[in-house]
Amino acid sequence: MPHSWHPHPDEPSQDPTPDEEKESSVALEDELEKLWKVIVWNDPVNLMSYVVYVLQRLFGYSLEDATQLMLEVHNDGKSIVKITEQEKGERYVSRLHSYGLQATMEKDI
Repeated sequence: MPHSWHPHPDEPSQDPTPDEEKESSVALEDELEKLWKVIVWNDPVNLMSYVVYVLQRLFGYSLEDATQLMLEVHNDGKSIVKITEQEKGERYVSRLHSYGLQATMEKDI
């Protein structure tokens, strides 16, 4: 008679239990609830080319992507330039301020 392998009772199962799957989905939902939008606002002071430079330097955006975001700022008055965790978002806003740009954060819904 073939012998089938069974894990030792003290070894954790490889397959997640329904409770583990539920905890995992709750953890994912918690992570998603923690996301924040970093918003750059239009101002009458900074040149468009400077805003593009800052977006490239700070976020690593390509010239094309940074230009598109700058045009949103210019034409719409603001642009969501990043969606990230709250702590990282606060650092981005602080760095944007240090470059002289107007920036805020709001919870991503």
